Amino acid sequence: MTKLTEGKAAPAFQLLNQDEEKVSLKDFKGEKNVVLYFYPRAMTPGCTVQACGIRDFAKKWSKIDTVVLGVSPDLPGKLQKFIDKEKLNFTLLSDPEHATAEKYGVWGLKKFMGKEHMGILRTTFIIGKDGKIAHIISKVNTKTHHDDVYEWISENLT
Repeated sequence: MTKLTEGKAAPAFQLLNQDEEKVSLKDFKGEKNVVLYFYPRAMTPGCTVQACGIRDFAKKWSKIDTVVLGVSPDLPGKLQKFIDKEKLNFTLLSDPEHATAEKYGVWGLKKFMGKEHMGILRTTFIIGKDGKIAHIISKVNTKTHHDDVYEWISENLT
């Protein structure tokens, strides 16, 4: 697993979104800052809190030239159900083989209720319009994630 650092080029990716359309990081280069956030699974409590916070900040994201992309191992159909259920207004990406998660170093050993398994380590990458990683949040608070990200971008990338 590669350890990414701030200032380095963000790894390229192309994933299917909830509509089974291909989305690439290069689609936004020079145009938008990208909040690329990795979350374990759609429609679980922590992931829902995090996604709804992002949803409620929709107008703020456009004011700071920022697009939010959520990445999980879920298939596009489940992502669409998550969007429909929670009225999400941003793009979710499907990484079922966890290749992109591995490129970003966020696929790893997790412990839950005394058991170990491999999964997504909840992490957020803020990528500038230049395609470089501007900031990494490895200790994500699902309740304040949207505020934390918005504040950082407002202070550093606008």
